[in-house]
Amino acid sequence: MDIGTSPFIGSEALACGALNRYELRRYYRPLMPNIYLDKRIAPTLQRRTQAAWLWSQRQGVVAGLAASALHGAKWIGDDDPIELIWANARPPKSVITRAELLLPVESQRLDELSVTTPERTAFDLGRRGSLGEAVARLDARGNATGLKALDVLELAARHRHVRGLRQLEAALDLYDPGAQSPQETWLRLMIIDARYPRPQTQIPVLGPNGQPRYYLDMGWEEHMLAAEYDGAQHADALGYDIIRQEYVASLGWTTIRVAAGHRRPDILRRLQLAWDRLACG
Repeated sequence: MDIGTSPFIGSEALACGALNRYELRRYYRPLMPNIYLDKRIAPTLQRRTQAAWLWSQRQGVVAGLAASALHGAKWIGDDDPIELIWANARPPKSVITRAELLLPVESQRLDELSVTTPERTAFDLGRRGSLGEAVARLDARGNATGLKALDVLELAARHRHVRGLRQLEAALDLYDPGAQSPQETWLRLMIIDARYPRPQTQIPVLGPNGQPRYYLDMGWEEHMLAAEYDGAQHADALGYDIIRQEYVASLGWTTIRVAAGHRRPDILRRLQLAWDRLACG
């Protein structure tokens, strides 16, 4: 048995002689009952997911955010809970188990783990939490590998009596894989909730050669009005962004820039002023 840098079942390691009880206590930390990891190794989301699956006696199916991360989605924290579709009512801390119907076509093997398919993962994510959280999770899922809302709705048709179907339909209607961060999803949903026309995402701005030079987070190309969320930047990225903004403005674009700490009323006031100027111009 090669323990390496991955979680392992302690009793199996002892039984095969890979280590003794002293070594197990001295050099390894328990992540879950009977599941251990080298103390020098960080318990990342992926390793915690492996640990949860081993804890389920290799019978559970990884679902929810953990499954989304395994399929390539970003913006999922290392400390987020691990969801398993498995009939066990007493999971350890940071593990959520759900005794739900899972059809054979709704799971797959991925990195030796049993994981819900991208469509089933989206089906689960879209039904839970607030509507805004559901949309952000779907956006992240779609941004990673692409996701067709119709495929998720076809899967939902096989589960007509589960909770959260109305929210799932609403979330899929608002879903946009062009979002590059949860903050962009938040900004887009705020704009839609304020009853502006739904903005297009990832609008290409062409360079002199006619090829896309930059992409704007979201906006209305016909009005040359954009809204962008600015995250924390390093000095070199800030310099790039200044040049980018000057070029975009030189083409006649108006850009509403939003950052952490900006309040909803102020953002919408600035957006309305821009729309009013367009109407007068």
